[in-house]
Amino acid sequence: MSTKRKTYSPAEKARIALEAIRGNLTIAEIIAKYDVHATQVNQWKRQALDLFPELFSNKTKALQVDYESQLAELYQQIGRLKVENDFLKKKSDQFKG
Repeated sequence: MSTKRKTYSPAEKARIALEAIRGNLTIAEIIAKYDVHATQVNQWKRQALDLFPELFSNKTKALQVDYESQLAELYQQIGRLKVENDFLKKKSDQFKG
């Protein structure tokens, strides 16, 4: 008989990782409190520590600007294609009679 894996929401993972980072509780206490394996706690803690510097960088702003410029370019392309499509439909109707 197989047991279903326990899944954790991103908020729960963050809470557990934050408790591990703070160091108020030992890893053993966190394991007992949240019923999580020690390896998983250490992995979430490492992931959180790796991502913290990115939270305060300007990369996210640059990515947002890049995304917005790509979006504007795609909307322009859609507009051009729509005009061309309408033009070709009109011309094909003229040839059909």
